[in-house]
Amino acid sequence: MPPEDAHRIAVHLDELLAARGMTLTELADRVGVTVVNLSVLKNGRAKAIRFSTLSKLCDVLGCQPGDLLGHLP
Repeated sequence: MPPEDAHRIAVHLDELLAARGMTLTELADRVGVTVVNLSVLKNGRAKAIRFSTLSKLCDVLGCQPGDLLGHLP
């Protein structure tokens, strides 16, 4: 049985950054979060994300939440 805090959410931040020619540092500056926090999200180690942060990420990346996050089977 997986640990209670295990999740099956995939974060597609690397792909979105590559498609836009943007670095994690640039995204962090534009969104107003730390590079460390974005790195935790990017590597799938985040346990939660605020809707306000998700909204800012989508604004800066020009995407929808479903472009950034996916659910693994």
